[in-house]
Amino acid sequence: MSDPKKRDIAEPRGSTAYRSRPAPMDADFPGTALRSSDFKSGKVLKVDDEYRVAYAWDAGIAIGAYLDGLREGKLLASVAPGSDRIMVPPRTFCELSWTPSQKLVELPGTGRINTFSLSYVNWDATRRSEPLMPAVIELDGASEGMGILHMLGGIDPEEVEIGMAVRAVWRPEAEREGSITDILYFEPIPAKPKKAASKKKAGNKAKKPGSKDKKPGTKAKKPGKAATGRAKS
Repeated sequence: MSDPKKRDIAEPRGSTAYRSRPAPMDADFPGTALRSSDFKSGKVLKVDDEYRVAYAWDAGIAIGAYLDGLREGKLLASVAPGSDRIMVPPRTFCELSWTPSQKLVELPGTGRINTFSLSYVNWDATRRSEPLMPAVIELDGASEGMGILHMLGGIDPEEVEIGMAVRAVWRPEAEREGSITDILYFEPIPAKPKKAASKKKAGNKAKKPGSKDKKPGTKAKKPGKAATGRAKS
């Protein structure tokens, strides 16, 4: 058995003693090396089980209000006193000025794409035919640079652009549970159709109500003035 005092001395990397030292597993835990085929062949005893652990998490004052707002179909943000910095998700203090924040405001649920990605890989590394479209959305009404990470939907992946205006698409009210997934995704805001400009024909002026066409050279009579001359009997 090796001297424990010598094992406490660190040998410099690259030295002869360092290269010749036994591997930690071989030195401290001698045993039999196993291959993956040993597990498949049944030579090794193994137990498969699934553990479920229940726990509770306190969201806190600010995030608790944020989650309650999502259940109601609202996007809430907190306001920093003094600077009027609008922060989302809301927090109980401004991390720049260290001033407490208690006021909440509702945002319109619209914004613009700050950045996005097209992911053709699932969480378990399997491939997808249609990409997931995660994006950072800068929310309207919040301070510059404030926004959330969410999914895009209702759009062809090839049409997504940075700066595109989007809006939140909510779950039906009965299905909401106070989670960020109460927003299904953000979809593009359709552009408003432009109104066609009315064109008038050259030389054609609009007539006043009750006016009649007049022959060239005739003058209009003033109202209330009788014609001169006597009528013949």
